Amino acid sequence: MREALEQLREIAGQCAGAPVWSLPDADLVGAVRAVHDAEQMLAAVRLHLVREIDGRSLPIAQEAASTAVWLRGRLRVSVNAARRMVDLARVLDERPVLDAALSSAAVNVEQAQVVAKAVHDLAGEVSPDVVDLAEKTLVEEHAGWEPTALRRIGARILAHVAPEVAEDADRRATEREEKRAEQTRAFTLTNNGDGRFRVTGWLDAEAAAIVDAALDPLCKPDLDRTPAQRRADALVEICRLALRTEQLPDNGGDRPQIALTVPYDVVRGQLRVGQLDSGERLTVEQVRRLACDARILPVVLGGDGQILDVGQSRRLFTGPLRRALVVRDGGCAFPGCDRPPRWCDAHHIRHWTDGGDTALDNGVLLCQYHHRLIHRGDWEVRIAADGRPEFIPPPYVDPDRKPQRNVHHRRP
Repeated sequence: MREALEQLREIAGQCAGAPVWSLPDADLVGAVRAVHDAEQMLAAVRLHLVREIDGRSLPIAQEAASTAVWLRGRLRVSVNAARRMVDLARVLDERPVLDAALSSAAVNVEQAQVVAKAVHDLAGEVSPDVVDLAEKTLVEEHAGWEPTALRRIGARILAHVAPEVAEDADRRATEREEKRAEQTRAFTLTNNGDGRFRVTGWLDAEAAAIVDAALDPLCKPDLDRTPAQRRADALVEICRLALRTEQLPDNGGDRPQIALTVPYDVVRGQLRVGQLDSGERLTVEQVRRLACDARILPVVLGGDGQILDVGQSRRLFTGPLRRALVVRDGGCAFPGCDRPPRWCDAHHIRHWTDGGDTALDNGVLLCQYHHRLIHRGDWEVRIAADGRPEFIPPPYVDPDRKPQRNVHHRRP
């Protein structure tokens, strides 16, 4: 075998260094398929070797914590990839039909992993003969299905091979899935260290349906944002709406709040970069957006950070003034937007931090997305002579910069 592998390495090196630009279309397509098939066969060889190494406990003898950790160091792969390799190697050792299919490239590694999980899930539910039949059916009748579709077939394979026990087995499997999902539910917000935070987690099917139902109305397609960006914006909008309801529980005796420290240049009358209580920094633009419709608590700090004076909190655009904005604008006032008032901030046309009044003729309702757009400065907003807001587009949208209005909320 060693001799054959050396020859194989040499041939593979020759193929890797060969130019492909001169191949006709048919040969190019055929070569991709041939290389792919060879990869699957070689993967089967590697898994056989891994299984033998694992069975002999060679990694433990070499003082590795596990076979997966040993493979990580030897093959320079992630520990998760190494663990999947070890798991599939053990399955192939027990499932000769699946092993033969991968060894002949009838299935690929991804498909083999799907089949392995399907037969593993059946092992405690039905007799070995039914498990064998399920494996044979998936390999021989569904090898042409890509992994996602094959996974769906695998989850319902009993309906094809043993319909008399399928319903009861599906019920038990669903109950196990629900219990596992409930026990492993999680939500993490991780600082990536570059101004971004990664959101990860797991939900059960019921919780996911609730979250999806809440996000979906806020994910209407538009040309400016990708689907992922729309979902991210929708999550933030939902949290902002929850904060406005005044129904969240107190946090340390106070309502939920964001604490932001902003240096102020007294000489120039300008804000500088702000800092959250978590230590994260916000741009001046982000500070202005937060200050548009928030409770502001002025605190005077000395040069070394000690508190010299604490003023009274001031809440902006509340009560009758907020209601007047709602009556006038009806929702987000940006042209073409249909966001309702509850999803909107009250934006100071002349920034409050620059001395702008908290008044009807200096305010406009904007959804979070268009609030960001206005603060970027390309679009301008003003109150027209009739007392309604209108927006001046940038030259790249309309060279004539003709004022535009939102007609979606207009009352007849």
